[in-house]
Amino acid sequence: MSWTHELILLLMLLSLMSILLWLLYRTRLGVAVREKIADRTRRRLFVASVSFFVTLATVRGMVFAIRHNIPPFHYVIVEGRHIHHLVFGILILLLVGYGWLCEVGNGSDSSSILASRAMPLLYGLGAALTLDEFDLWLNLKDVYFVREGRSSIDAVILFGSLLAISAWGAPLFTPRSATKAGAGHDSPVER
Repeated sequence: MSWTHELILLLMLLSLMSILLWLLYRTRLGVAVREKIADRTRRRLFVASVSFFVTLATVRGMVFAIRHNIPPFHYVIVEGRHIHHLVFGILILLLVGYGWLCEVGNGSDSSSILASRAMPLLYGLGAALTLDEFDLWLNLKDVYFVREGRSSIDAVILFGSLLAISAWGAPLFTPRSATKAGAGHDSPVER
């Protein structure tokens, strides 16, 4: 069995998360996000939302490439069985949930800054991988690019809207001076 295809998928996802972490915490974009969304909870929702939509677009593009035989993308097959990306999404969501139960990356004083920044990204990634194949769990058959696969799109739109509305709502569009002074601000160490 060759692990080439699994490594390509893993490298793509790790690269995607690294780029998003860098953009959101090491550039002027990150400073703007922290200024516009001072509340840590809303900022984490924003990061999860961005991760969700970027992952969704990336996975849809990869599946399109697989369906049209565009290298280097291929299905992940282990011992003759096609492993859907839904499986990876579930595993990531389980790891993030376990991490949050153990208070890893939840923003508390004892949690790692890197974990605090990575957890919302991983949550968005896992949710996108899982909900993109919602039809598979609903119908128990692969209806990805056919008319019956519409409920996956509906689930993605509903959940993506929930994340976006939670994060991008009114605080993003109100002037900084209009927000309560000091409300929701982080400590000097940004989590």
